[in-house]
Amino acid sequence: MRRSAPCAILLSLAAAAAPACAAPPVTQPAGPSAVPSVADYRARIAAIDDAGPMINAVIALNPDAEAQEAVARKVQGPLAGRAVLVKDNIETRDAMATTAGSLALEDNVTGRDAPLVARLRASGVVILGKTNLSEWANIRSDHSVSGWSAVGGQTRNPHALDRSPCGSSSGSGAAVAAGLAWAAIGTETDGSVTCPASIAGIVGFKPTVGLVSRTHVVPISHSQDTPGPMTTSVRDAAMLLTAMAGSDPADSATAAADAHKADFAGGLDAASLKGRRIGVLRRQAGSNARVLALFDGALADLARAGAELVEIDFKPDEAMYRDEFTVLLTELRSDLGAYLAGLPGKPPVRSLADLIAFNAAHRDSELRWFGQDTFELAEKSTDRAAYEKARANSLRLAGVEGIDKLLRDNRVELLVAPTEGPAWPIDMVTESHGLSGIGAGSLAAIAGYPHLTVPMGAVEGLPVGLSLIGAAWDDKRVLEAGAAYERTRTAPLAAPSFRRWGE
Repeated sequence: MRRSAPCAILLSLAAAAAPACAAPPVTQPAGPSAVPSVADYRARIAAIDDAGPMINAVIALNPDAEAQEAVARKVQGPLAGRAVLVKDNIETRDAMATTAGSLALEDNVTGRDAPLVARLRASGVVILGKTNLSEWANIRSDHSVSGWSAVGGQTRNPHALDRSPCGSSSGSGAAVAAGLAWAAIGTETDGSVTCPASIAGIVGFKPTVGLVSRTHVVPISHSQDTPGPMTTSVRDAAMLLTAMAGSDPADSATAAADAHKADFAGGLDAASLKGRRIGVLRRQAGSNARVLALFDGALADLARAGAELVEIDFKPDEAMYRDEFTVLLTELRSDLGAYLAGLPGKPPVRSLADLIAFNAAHRDSELRWFGQDTFELAEKSTDRAAYEKARANSLRLAGVEGIDKLLRDNRVELLVAPTEGPAWPIDMVTESHGLSGIGAGSLAAIAGYPHLTVPMGAVEGLPVGLSLIGAAWDDKRVLEAGAAYERTRTAPLAAPSFRRWGE
């Protein structure tokens, strides 16, 4: 388990400690011989996550990480010895529970690797530990607080400790931004990789659903769930995706993954935007003047690099969101129920109904800040015909008549929009929300298409990301465009302050 350390601890990865132990983020050295060690990251986690600003992004540390590191550094390849954190809804064989943030699973040590984790290990990655998350990946209630779980407490945003880290891969985003690991793995159903990445000022990639296995990952929806990398650069995300991707006999959605697997990092350095037609989702940029100014600056960078920008006025059919919710409720009941029923050992819950009863019995710790209204709706969602109709319609509106039609009718290969607005205050009592009308991530989430967010600047020190969205299995093309934008970006990027906003 984690150990605290005093603020004065030597941070071997930081040049110096700023006031209040607000150490600057890690600058990753180049070359395999310079890869920071597990011990280096443990020291930084002790000083910044457990003490000092107390980001609270890491929920557990792998007790065997140092021993595994010695083996991992002997692997040939760019990931050898790289320390990676994984979201605490992804199983690893290490002596760490996979809790999804819930007290119901606080003893859920399965002793098995999710296939994506096994692939990472084979590529030389060291599993450093687990990251906190919005409990049950933010699906328990419409009123949930991003970054809070009963097991891990509240994760803080390194850029503003009193502002949201967004969910549900909040700990993964905050950890990477704070330099607590080389990279992290998150999961997304709708916005849970891209939103925390945008708000943390890092790169987040939601791949095509089916490119990466979901086996031994606590589920919400087999239609929309996917793990994805969260990193400080597009190249790092592409390297991790190369290791993670591939077919898994236990996950039928990945049947075509091997056919689409590639060296996603190959050619990124030479990737160009010249002559590439990119659709600008103007309506999805919202109305906030400062976000619009950042977006216009990013568009100017794209144009200066040779991209041909095509303005698109698109308003999605509201039925898409309505039907998505029906799908998520129905699949949550069946998919999470099947996961719980198949767990080894003797967990206290084996179904969604069991989980609802557990939360009610532990109301003071589990339900203090918000309820479980979405769980209760899901438990009643048993109309198969309504579900199938909703899935077909939401997929059609997001895919064939959404992204596919926009790409085809406007003769563009990618769509761009701001990912999310700047981080909003954390408010456990009266709630608080971000700017409305910003982002197009639900289109990619519902359709199952690739979505990359890359930092494009900040508003008053609060990062904002640029979304690049493509067609199904166009993951490499999206990453290439993101890498090319990253090189041409002119906006300054904010470094984490490790303070409350405005201080």
